[in-house]
Amino acid sequence: MSPLSVSNSQSERTLRLGWPGGREQQLNHAELRRQCPCSQCRAFRLQGLTPMVDDRVRLIELNPQGYGVQLVFSDGHQRGIYPWPYLANLRS
Repeated sequence: MSPLSVSNSQSERTLRLGWPGGREQQLNHAELRRQCPCSQCRAFRLQGLTPMVDDRVRLIELNPQGYGVQLVFSDGHQRGIYPWPYLANLRS
């Protein structure tokens, strides 16, 4: 399942997704960065550690990958590809 709409607000630091069925989702940029699904970030969380992310981090680029989207952040992190179902289950 992929979203019907995707928009990124730099001023509000929010990624907005519109899902089939009318569900709207807003995800904070810093929280998206903390929940990065790349192997390095996932291993960090599996150790019970919380990634240190500056709340001022911004999502600066979105690169569609078909099954999800690669997110590029202002802190230089760009390793994670966020599958659509993964994003759909995130809470902000």
